[in-house]
Amino acid sequence: MPMIVALFAVGVLILIAWGVEFIGGHSGQLLLGVVVPYAAFAFFIVGFVWKVLGWMKVPVPFRIPTTCGQQDSLPWIKQSKLEAPSGAPGVIARMLLEVLFFRSLLRNTKSQAVDVGGPRLAYQTEIFLWLAGLAFHYTFLVVFIRHFRLFVGQVPFFVPPIEALDGWMQITLPTFYMSGGILVLAAGYLFIRRLINPQVKYISLVADYFPLLLIISIAITGILLRYVIKTDIVATKAFIASLFSLSPKLPDDPDAIGYMVFMHIFLVSTLVAYLPVSKIMHMGGVFLSPTRNLANNSRRVRHINPWNDPNIKPHSYEDYENDFREAMKSVGLPLEKDEE
Repeated sequence: MPMIVALFAVGVLILIAWGVEFIGGHSGQLLLGVVVPYAAFAFFIVGFVWKVLGWMKVPVPFRIPTTCGQQDSLPWIKQSKLEAPSGAPGVIARMLLEVLFFRSLLRNTKSQAVDVGGPRLAYQTEIFLWLAGLAFHYTFLVVFIRHFRLFVGQVPFFVPPIEALDGWMQITLPTFYMSGGILVLAAGYLFIRRLINPQVKYISLVADYFPLLLIISIAITGILLRYVIKTDIVATKAFIASLFSLSPKLPDDPDAIGYMVFMHIFLVSTLVAYLPVSKIMHMGGVFLSPTRNLANNSRRVRHINPWNDPNIKPHSYEDYENDFREAMKSVGLPLEKDEE
């Protein structure tokens, strides 16, 4: 049911884009190509900042870094510097591995009941999930960087080398970019996995299916624009560059830019506006996660709970025992220090 709702929502967005551009003509293009993108970008900036500031204001009552190895302890005990970092360099290194290579996802395992001399529980690394996640994010980044050719008048110096590497096979005309195809395949794998894996399907919500379907729709419309549907690339670049220069100017001829361009822009704008209120906000939240950005040095540094009331004095166990000594004695509870 959640998948059907998400599929219906994306279908409605596509129909809205097609209908507004087809029926509205120049006014529809103005709405889809100018008003919606600016509103979506403004909502993204405000929502992103609001979300991050809200997270920054939340106190961290405990030092709760996620660890999978030996903490810094006695000199003769080997520390796991990346799994249990005790200082800022270790935390930065672990954060870089997490952000750039999804290290925790690579460590993720799935359990499965197998019959080997009797029923047993076997664990296996989900290597394909890690590969799909890595491919999905990096190809999305490459596609975004390639689009800088449309955003500005002069192509930035870093775009041509990335384009050359992305299209090194040159098997079609125009040049086939691998990033677009890999993006669709990776997102498709993540989507299908949610459908065929019973455990993942059980916990999947509309918020899990919707962004995947939306990104797949964006990628497919982009591929259609590049390889199938003819469009005036000069007029399209001039229009998109005018958007980024904050002086939007639609072509005088409404047919100069095809309907698929405005549908693509509308879907991208929807994704941009959806980011701050979705699970995709992990792009900003990962840096504020106390399980990742705190050093595991609780044996060396005392972590003071910011929620502690300064007017309330701490009550140690020794004080507790002194207050309830007789009651503890009467029920046979052990005492650390008995009165002489």
